[in-house]
Amino acid sequence: MEKEELQEKIVHPEIVAEVEKKMLSETEFEDLALLFKMFADPTRLKVLKALFEREMCVGDLAVLLKMTHSAVSHQLASLKKTRLVRSRKDGKVVYYSLDDDHIEEIFQKALDHVRE
Repeated sequence: MEKEELQEKIVHPEIVAEVEKKMLSETEFEDLALLFKMFADPTRLKVLKALFEREMCVGDLAVLLKMTHSAVSHQLASLKKTRLVRSRKDGKVVYYSLDDDHIEEIFQKALDHVRE
């Protein structure tokens, strides 16, 4: 729609102006959507829940979640790419942990919501 057409449709211009000031940038909306996309997969949620408890390597996660190393590695790569998990290497073993405490807070808030 053209700007003139949009202006004609505004019923409460002061409300639109007020809310418009508080909107996010397109990049922020895209980053937020990607974050929620990461939380939209049950397997990734299982990986995150395990990492809330303690740092783990791919092999241990695979056993815990009854998955292949490859499948776990794929999920961890996605989570790492979106900065939800981080890794550290100790010899030949790579350990994964949460990137920060915000991730568990988001998870817990969502869990509280679905349990209500």
